[in-house]
Amino acid sequence: MSGQTDNSGKRRNINILFLGGAKRVSFGRKLIEAGRELDMDVRIYSYELEPEVPVALVGGVIIGRKWNAPDILEHLHQIVSAYHIDVMLPFVDGAISIAGAYVATYGDSWSPVVTPGKADTLFDKVLSAREFESLGLDIPPTYTGGRPVFPLIAKPRRGSASKGIEVINGINEFKRISKIADEYLIQTYYPEREEFTVDCYISKRGKILCVSPRKRLEVVGGEVSRTVTVDSPELLEASVDAIVRIGLRGAVTLQYLRDIRTGRLMLMEINPRLGGGVVCSVHAGADIPSMILKEAVGLPLEPAANIKAGTMICRYFEEAVFNV
Repeated sequence: MSGQTDNSGKRRNINILFLGGAKRVSFGRKLIEAGRELDMDVRIYSYELEPEVPVALVGGVIIGRKWNAPDILEHLHQIVSAYHIDVMLPFVDGAISIAGAYVATYGDSWSPVVTPGKADTLFDKVLSAREFESLGLDIPPTYTGGRPVFPLIAKPRRGSASKGIEVINGINEFKRISKIADEYLIQTYYPEREEFTVDCYISKRGKILCVSPRKRLEVVGGEVSRTVTVDSPELLEASVDAIVRIGLRGAVTLQYLRDIRTGRLMLMEINPRLGGGVVCSVHAGADIPSMILKEAVGLPLEPAANIKAGTMICRYFEEAVFNV
């Protein structure tokens, strides 16, 4: 890796390739800041389908392939070799398995992700719900047949960013969905609910370095726009339990809901990547950027010592201007 210690005393160079990180400007800046603290020169590149994307404000944009392209791994290998990429950071679902497969195939770059097989399971909501249940994790009851009890919620089994989700309140809606039920995960819907995200980082050796719960206050287009860190021993305990039982590694985002009427806390899903609102946890003291950089070059890793509750972020649109 180009990020190994330079005996001449020069700063380490760490080259990071975002996979689908078009909008991750804030996290890119946090990585660069963390690099300065560690005496590293962090350079950001992002693998995208078009050059005019906001991440160009903090790094270079490399035109890539679609995630399902037959030559995706070979093309990534060309990029990794040409740009001396040390770390790959996937930010979209389709890139997780690609990053894992690349590391397993070539090994000349590292990525804080789960294995491709585990990623495939987690991105299939039906398969992941079955695994969560088999491991004894508490999830919303899944509809498996018989007379439906409304309301229900139907989630496309391989969907993301809340796309295609439907709340089912009556038999006519249910009959329509039931015709293609194999394409959905159908569970009990809780109208009076709170939703939480837990930003986690687990080293490749299985050491839990960060568990930072935050409440989702506002969501736009499936991505959180307002969120605040919370002090919740229950969420911490549930998250650590899930991490250990499932065998998670790398950057992971767990999503929970709480039924306000009963107080029951349930695991909704797990995304094995950095979440869109992870910068809230970073501002609160969960220094995930430093953890990534340290693990990339083999520096000692210590768990986040003090993650402050009550740290809120409100995300907003900012223009990135291009002359095309």
